[in-house]
Amino acid sequence: MKTKSTHVRATLYFFFFFFFFFFFLCNIHVQAQPSTIGYTCTANQSAYPCQTYVFYRPAAPDFLDLASIGDLFSVSRLMISNPSNISSPASPLIPDQSLFVPITCSCNTVNSSITISYAALPYTIKSGNTFYIVSTQFFQNLTTYQSVEVVNPTFEPTRLNIGDVITFPIFCKCPNVTQVQNGVNYLVSYVFQPSDNVSSIASRFGATTQSITDVNGNNIQTFDTIFVPVSRLPNLTQPVPPPLVVGETEKKGAIIGLGVGLGVCAVSLVLVLGGWYRERRMIKKNGGKSYGDEEKLGVGGRSGIGLKMGEDVNLMADVSGCLDKYRVFGIDELREATNGFDEKSMIQGSVYKGIIDGEVYAIKKMKWNAYDELKILQKVNHGNLVKLEGFCIEPEEANCYLVYEYVENGSLYSWLHQRKNDKLSWKTRLRIAIDVANGLQYIHEHTRPKVVHKDIKSSNILLDSNMRAKIANFGLAKSGCNAITMHIVGTQGYIAQEYLTDGVVSTKMDVFSYGVVLLELISGREAIDEEGRVLWASVNGILDGKEERKLMRLRGWMEDGLVDESSSMESVMGALVVAVACLNRDPARRPGMVEIVYALSKSDDLVFDISEDGFSPRQVMAR
Repeated sequence: MKTKSTHVRATLYFFFFFFFFFFFLCNIHVQAQPSTIGYTCTANQSAYPCQTYVFYRPAAPDFLDLASIGDLFSVSRLMISNPSNISSPASPLIPDQSLFVPITCSCNTVNSSITISYAALPYTIKSGNTFYIVSTQFFQNLTTYQSVEVVNPTFEPTRLNIGDVITFPIFCKCPNVTQVQNGVNYLVSYVFQPSDNVSSIASRFGATTQSITDVNGNNIQTFDTIFVPVSRLPNLTQPVPPPLVVGETEKKGAIIGLGVGLGVCAVSLVLVLGGWYRERRMIKKNGGKSYGDEEKLGVGGRSGIGLKMGEDVNLMADVSGCLDKYRVFGIDELREATNGFDEKSMIQGSVYKGIIDGEVYAIKKMKWNAYDELKILQKVNHGNLVKLEGFCIEPEEANCYLVYEYVENGSLYSWLHQRKNDKLSWKTRLRIAIDVANGLQYIHEHTRPKVVHKDIKSSNILLDSNMRAKIANFGLAKSGCNAITMHIVGTQGYIAQEYLTDGVVSTKMDVFSYGVVLLELISGREAIDEEGRVLWASVNGILDGKEERKLMRLRGWMEDGLVDESSSMESVMGALVVAVACLNRDPARRPGMVEIVYALSKSDDLVFDISEDGFSPRQVMAR
């Protein structure tokens, strides 16, 4: 019995020492891990900031195209496709495909005791997001949730709200002087995978195992961010999607599915034709009226009976989310308000002036392509944006009508280029410029996701009875930015070069267009002349040389008589400096709208005599 007890005690001692030793080893392992907060740096190092790259793997379901990955990293598709050796930025990706994504690495002082090397990427919190999920799944461990918490001290991880903009610190490093002398141009951020070893990574990047361990040490753990020193990015071999092979079972299923589909289509066609025929009979019976009073769309009806054959779509369903926010007008109301959309009621293009219940409205008639515009207009509400009052759907002709507030004094274009006898004073022009900048600042900075207008021009800037400016026409606007489009739209003379050549959509393209509008306000000239020359090209050289020479060239370039005794050339010069900055060929070097509003608002010419009724056109014209 004694022997058995001794054996049990010995066994317990063994397990005790085993677990103690294991715990000791675990502690050593944890202490050897790199800091979860990030990688320290020296703030005054000349190496920072630098452009570098992260190695990223596309993953289902949200990140299998360059547009979504570009939005995540705040870069364009082209900026990923070029270094990643992808011929078409629009092509779909394969899970775990190799990508190089550019980032700007900086040495950032988080607080008095922590300085971390990272690229600061803004991310807007969505439903279900946490610091951990976004760090590990979306950014694939290129950062840690602990680092996110440190960089965003004002946010509580357990109390995040949808729409909160969080800075995610993507770990990176810039090569030091010695590394640069040894031919290292980039330290690529790479997340160490379970199947990796240093030798395989060195082979993939064309580096040496010694150079990787020199930078990262010998204790690399799974999912650590390591830095691979390279003189140039390796030429990635991109996989080709396998051809779709259809077996006999699939073929048989496809044939059956096709038969069922055709059968359903035939039945649907019979029903549609029957409904159409029944509706025609009802119209004849009711003396040509297609709806009873209770069925009018303007009163909330949702009937789609009047659709043409083949348009088996409920148009109202697309805008059902707008019904509680905007007034839904009836088509009969709009026809009566515009005298049947008579040419005499036309303001411009397809926009008509109409009076409903004593209120004046601007009514924009369009084919059914207003969904995107409605979706964006729901998100914006600012005094320098034309207000949407309501809409109307006309299923019979598949038309949509957007009903806006009526802006009395028409477009800025007409005041600058058509009304020769009504010349605006410089003070009024400056106030208009600031109004437009405030409107753009709102859609760029205070909407989530950001809105890019894409068609800023003087004809899309309207002036109210007090000559205050409002931005109109969101027909081309895009929600979200840093994307690439192959379909270039806009107005010649206002289009930014990066959008025209590469299709890059960003808020900076609005900044460029705004710069052209500023030039119009200063010069009185159109954005493009009769010979096809763009206005922004004519400003080259005006700001070169000494101050006296600048002022002399500006006087010869600006509109005659623009500056009177109550205005100053310094104010006009300041506006021109802002305009030239907006027109920089490099979008990254253009100012943001916050900076523009601040710069223009400093002018001494912003002192206005404002009565209770505001300005009148007579007050704001040049004397």
